[in-house]
Amino acid sequence: MIKLARWRRRYLFAVVPVLLMLSVWLADKCWPLPLAEVHPARVVVAADGTPLWRFADENGIWRYPVTLGDVSPRYLEALINYEDRFFWDHPGINPFAILRAAWQDLRSGEVISGGSTLTMQVARLLDPHPRTFGGKIRQVWRAMQLEWHLSKEQILTLYLNRAPFGGTLQGVGAASWAYLGKSPAQLSYSDAALLAVLPQAPSRLRPDRWPQRAEAARNKVLRRMAVQGVWTAKQVNESLEEPVWLAPRQMPQLAPLFSRYIASHTQARKISTTLDASLQRQLEEVAMNWKGQLPPRSSLALLVVDHTTMEVRGWVGSADINDDSRFGHVDMVTAVRSPGSVLKPFVYGMALDDGLIHASSLLQDVPRRFGDYRPGNFDTGFHGPVSMSEALVRSLNLPAVQVLDAYGPKRFAAKLRNVGLDLRFPAGSEPNLSLILGGGGARLDQMVAAYSAFARHGRAAQLRIQPGQPGQPGQPLVDRPLLSPGAAWIIRRVLAGEALPQPDSSLPAVVPLAFKTGTSYGYRDAWAIGLNSRYIIGVWTGRPDSTPVAGQFGLGSAVPLLNQVNNLLQSTSGIQQARLPTDPRPASVSQGQICWPGGQNLPAGDSNCRRRLSGWLLDKSEPPTLQAAGQESIQGTRQTIWLDSQGQRVAADCPDATERNISLWPLPLEPWLPSAERRAARLPPASPTCPPLQKDDVTPLLLLGVREGAILKRLPGQTQLSLRIMSQGGQGERWWFLNGDAVGDNHPGVALTLENPGRYQILVLDEAGQVAAANFTLQ
Repeated sequence: MIKLARWRRRYLFAVVPVLLMLSVWLADKCWPLPLAEVHPARVVVAADGTPLWRFADENGIWRYPVTLGDVSPRYLEALINYEDRFFWDHPGINPFAILRAAWQDLRSGEVISGGSTLTMQVARLLDPHPRTFGGKIRQVWRAMQLEWHLSKEQILTLYLNRAPFGGTLQGVGAASWAYLGKSPAQLSYSDAALLAVLPQAPSRLRPDRWPQRAEAARNKVLRRMAVQGVWTAKQVNESLEEPVWLAPRQMPQLAPLFSRYIASHTQARKISTTLDASLQRQLEEVAMNWKGQLPPRSSLALLVVDHTTMEVRGWVGSADINDDSRFGHVDMVTAVRSPGSVLKPFVYGMALDDGLIHASSLLQDVPRRFGDYRPGNFDTGFHGPVSMSEALVRSLNLPAVQVLDAYGPKRFAAKLRNVGLDLRFPAGSEPNLSLILGGGGARLDQMVAAYSAFARHGRAAQLRIQPGQPGQPGQPLVDRPLLSPGAAWIIRRVLAGEALPQPDSSLPAVVPLAFKTGTSYGYRDAWAIGLNSRYIIGVWTGRPDSTPVAGQFGLGSAVPLLNQVNNLLQSTSGIQQARLPTDPRPASVSQGQICWPGGQNLPAGDSNCRRRLSGWLLDKSEPPTLQAAGQESIQGTRQTIWLDSQGQRVAADCPDATERNISLWPLPLEPWLPSAERRAARLPPASPTCPPLQKDDVTPLLLLGVREGAILKRLPGQTQLSLRIMSQGGQGERWWFLNGDAVGDNHPGVALTLENPGRYQILVLDEAGQVAAANFTLQ
């Protein structure tokens, strides 16, 4: 029996510890630490750590997540030495501190101190409990779990992010920014002592409400640091002289639409961005001040990107997020809108690379029809012969359509899509010639990214809105070629007003502001995209609901805002100005002289050089004048004729016929040419005895004033409709016919008065036998 009893005691001594350990393990599995949050608080921060916007949790709490390395060592010294001197040594609870607190409480008859360690305070923050004996046991259990599963550094990090600081603030990061307006890494001795004591009574010690109480508590911590020898007496005395008087705390309220956009693309609690908080604040002030100058229900968008790194430095999605009448909650930076003429620099750059044109190529700003599409200019007029540079600077529509027609709209859209500019088209449609005038949709952020090609040697790069994205140190920037370096350089210089070649010694190495405007159909959107030496600036104004705004256009509405932002960016010190990026001329770009109408260089005195121009050449290429298909002869501007001894034009097989090449202006330009430059004056007369076999080319006959298939309606209360029809081009006399009946002779136009509803046909015939007609309906 004695042996059996001894065996049982030995068995119990071996089994009980195992059972105890198993019980602890089961309890840990059944009641795990509540570390994960279902709806965590999140904060969006600028590049320097300044909080921009916060997304509170379900209880309205907001935090600014920090690590030990993000916090000033002074704060850690004050916190640990004031709250828990043996934090690094105890196993989660400090028995001596608990006994001391119990003795103090019993002797005074009230709670003097709780004896809780930092680990126990974290346990209470993670799992709140009532202030009862059972609650204390529960807190001790959670503290032991924390010490079991986490390191001391992890426990301290939890405290830094969960400690209460009054109201809806939790964590030293949020408190430092809200109360002190600075990073927790920049705390002074006074700041560190204040933030160390606030969690003891966050509501009673709030420095923005009770500065005297907060100062008294802070001074208590400071004196404790001096007594313990943590800080020197000099440091403490200087800190004691600092008053605690803070303005009401400020919640982060910058870049709300940007924050909403980036928060939808990441699940991080602390969302770091590339934004410049100071610049963002200035841009939002500009937008708010500009709001009063906008028409009713109109908004704006601003985007600033450092094209050397492609970091987004400023993002304003609307004029005022709180103005519902302007749809302030709609982010117009990412909205799809008609870009108007903003795409024109791309088509000219691509045409340069394709050898279709050069910077001084002769283009035609004349009326032209492309099937059912007949584009016009913003000023409703036409300017005849223009160079590519002039057409781009003046944003003329017909030359851009002419170049796009030669390059190909589908090919053009595909190249832009390859670099991230995804143009949108109505369902079932595909890219066509209207694309270059805004016949598609585009986003401001994608447009700005594509414009980086003009500043980055032809390579368009993606925007970066977060650190660590491609392009950060050690990571390649995501970019793709869109243009050659030479073509990008030429287009940027033209947009900057430097289309005329200059010697390299006179050419500014730092390019001034280069910009392009755009106005969509019906004055719905006004754009301006600008590039200075370091930044790309994107501006949009209009109504988010897409209703027209009479009188709103890019040059008048968006450019003044662009200039204001550019002046803001350029207001830097002389040292910073001296470090601005330069844009030297690529070796592929050279100066050249060409002649109109042929488009190529000719020797001095050549009669075919009707006008000599200077311009930039790409790879010394001099492509001939781009022909406009359907409006010119097969031979184009350069024709071969035969002359007899009297200088009259004859057939090639006539006696004594000599061959001669002559450059003629494109036929559609005839109405804009002086009399001496028109074909009738430039071509020698035909020989009556041996005339040339082919007929003279004539200017195509065009009908203006009504389009094919148009449906016309009389004004309310009117019984008739007055219509003015004009003709353009052609040769000689004109004859007009309405439904087969003659209505006018030898006049460039005819005035019609229509009364009866029905179908009509207007037809004009010229002396060369050309016919132009249009069928329309009167309702």
